[in-house]
Amino acid sequence: MSTDLSQMKTDIRAEFETVIDFVTNEQAQVATADQIERGLFRRLLSLGAKLLLLFFQMQAQAGDREPLSRADGQELPYHNEQKRTYFSIFGLIPLWRPYFYKKGLGGEAPLDAELSLGADRYSDLLRDLIEYLAVYVPSYGKGMEILGRIFNFPVSTRAVQKMVIEDGADVEAYYEQKPPPAASKEAEILVVQADGKGVPMVLEEPVEAKVRLGKGQKRGRKKEAIVTTVYTIGSAPRTPEEVVDNLFHPNKKASEAKQKASPWPKPQNKHLWATLDGKDTALARLAKQVDARQGDHILQKIALTDGDPALQTRVETHFPDFKLILDFIHPNEYLWEVGTSLLGETNEQRTQWVAAQTLLMLSSQTEQVIVDLRRLAKAPERTKTQQEKLLKTANYFERNLPYMDYKTYLTNGWSIASGVIEGACRHFVKDRFELSGMRWTQQGAELLLRLRAIAENGDWNAYHLYRQRQRHQRLYTLPFPNQDRFELIRNPSYFRIIPTTRNRVEI
Repeated sequence: MSTDLSQMKTDIRAEFETVIDFVTNEQAQVATADQIERGLFRRLLSLGAKLLLLFFQMQAQAGDREPLSRADGQELPYHNEQKRTYFSIFGLIPLWRPYFYKKGLGGEAPLDAELSLGADRYSDLLRDLIEYLAVYVPSYGKGMEILGRIFNFPVSTRAVQKMVIEDGADVEAYYEQKPPPAASKEAEILVVQADGKGVPMVLEEPVEAKVRLGKGQKRGRKKEAIVTTVYTIGSAPRTPEEVVDNLFHPNKKASEAKQKASPWPKPQNKHLWATLDGKDTALARLAKQVDARQGDHILQKIALTDGDPALQTRVETHFPDFKLILDFIHPNEYLWEVGTSLLGETNEQRTQWVAAQTLLMLSSQTEQVIVDLRRLAKAPERTKTQQEKLLKTANYFERNLPYMDYKTYLTNGWSIASGVIEGACRHFVKDRFELSGMRWTQQGAELLLRLRAIAENGDWNAYHLYRQRQRHQRLYTLPFPNQDRFELIRNPSYFRIIPTTRNRVEI
């Protein structure tokens, strides 16, 4: 299709003059800021569509129409100008480009490779935006509603699902080729954490529909997503008394914190991951990440989990040279439950009792706590419920004694709480996958988890450039376009949705 480029440029310049007139004419003098901003945004989108079309037409007209030589030595003669649609943030743009074809050999449009276009019609920028919304907005439908409100065009949830499946497929390959953090940017303690969080799944086998479910019945089932993380952190020695003050006297702790010159060490180069493929798969992958980060700069290695025996056993198997620690928050919660059962939730003595038991536990005197719990359970005035709480807690502590030498851990400056993984289970999995009415297929949830990992790990831009290169290699024989020709700008922060964070007590 022949196009008069000079006329296109003239029309675009004329339209740009109308944009200037829009903000300077008499009507603009009495308009509100909102009216001008909305009108200007729509006009700039229209102008962007025309400029992008001009770019495409210039590229197409500059293309050679001489017979196309293929890598196998065959030649394809020029056939015609063939149309494809490019779906950009400016809307649908028609792209007419030279097409070369010969019966029996098929056809090619070399401009597609030169511009590194995907197999479908969606632009990489629009795809980037759609997937970022899919990662952070609670549902695909709501994300596309937001997109449509901004750009005034629809994208189906089916298209979003297809993008997540296609673009989530290269995530593992990306991390396999990504080099580990430089030793100079690491701290001396290597930490791994693991935990599980249920994801509601679609039932694989259809069941007879019921108008109303019976007691205990559910329309779906949950499958455990195993969330893992690895990072390094600096040493932060403290005493059991300091931790108790931190937990039970926050005002005192805050006052003392202001007097400290050195800030609390933060995790370095944190890498998050989640999978529905089971504990062994998750930990085997974590072990690969850990192996890549070993070196002389790592002086100590620790692993934190909750009290799940199956998870503890697997962590010890996959990380035999790590010191396994029971996440302190879990036994501390057991003590709060016992205190509430014995004294009541509003009794001031409950806090004092829990604080005293916590200090014993942090001082590596958990055996004494176990003795006290069993003694309390034998008291004649105990109710059956109180006895069960006391014995359950005593048994939990006894089973986990090898992982509760907290005084040593604190002296070494180690972390004793898995706040990183607990937070990840909440915002990484629960906040996106467990909203009311959600049901997931294994593939859909797994690949969205991978894209969420890319976003949470700060690899969004680098991954999508990697993905584009991989896609180009699969589709074309020509090399990926030279990035040195243009400054590559990929910054999704203008549409990033930042999760709400809460203050956490450092222990």
